Amino acid sequence: MRASADNPAGHRDPAWLERRERSNTLAIRFIVWVALSLGRPAARLLLYPICLYFLLFSARARAASRNYLGRVLGRAARFTDLFRHYHTFAATILDRVFLLNDQYSRFHVTVHGEDIVDDMIHRREGCILLGAHLGSFEIVRSLGREARGLNVSLVMYEENARKLNSVLAAINPNLPLQIIGLGKVDAMLKVGEALAAGNFVGLLSDRTIEGEGTVPCEFLGGKSFFPVGPFRLAAMLNRPVVLMVGIYRGGNRYDVHFEKLDYVAQATRGERNRIIEQAVQHYADRLAHYCRLAPYNWFNFYDFWT
Repeated sequence: MRASADNPAGHRDPAWLERRERSNTLAIRFIVWVALSLGRPAARLLLYPICLYFLLFSARARAASRNYLGRVLGRAARFTDLFRHYHTFAATILDRVFLLNDQYSRFHVTVHGEDIVDDMIHRREGCILLGAHLGSFEIVRSLGREARGLNVSLVMYEENARKLNSVLAAINPNLPLQIIGLGKVDAMLKVGEALAAGNFVGLLSDRTIEGEGTVPCEFLGGKSFFPVGPFRLAAMLNRPVVLMVGIYRGGNRYDVHFEKLDYVAQATRGERNRIIEQAVQHYADRLAHYCRLAPYNWFNFYDFWT
């Protein structure tokens, strides 16, 4: 079915919603205890058997990883590629424990495009901070807390918001976190208030939610559906959109990238749908760029293409 900015029903059901979570609060608490009691080096050693287990016994995720890696690497993925993909994901999850426990200083972070964010903070210009399941979003939030005083309100699917709250309660119950749950009546009102206050509103826009409008985009040699909601929101509220990517480079190293995307707020009503579709494709193109830059940082372990 053809999807467009005018056709919210024109998309397949989001496959990621069908995947059952393998973790639970008890397991998370155990991982947190291991990480904080034994330290990061010892905890990282445990990632090897954990990744090997999931690589061997998660057939659907393994197939999705193989499909993605074949596209981004331009060759058939080897077993070592699959393992590295899993391990990169696991390493960023482990690092999240330390970042959420105010241990940002243990990481070496290189920031690209920081002038974009600094300028908006200085002018108190709220914007849509658009990310993806690419690298670590937590390193970006920690950068804002530690170095720039950046206030970020997270907008996410309500079920994911509940899961995130349970994770945070296990890791650091004292950490303040502003979450706006999609699906609530006052969600858009809260988004508008956050932006008006000069805060950034963060969304991960590579996954759709049920009933959300999408457009099919070219992405790594195939077609995939991307949501139009964040760009329509930016147009309605007259706010700029900034892409954020926190790439894991191994060890304790991260590269954080910021870049401005198409300013859809300037579009007239008559041309808005066309410009929004172009902006979504531009977003997909930039994700493809960063996937090629750091191919093992893509963390959508399900069938992403139509």
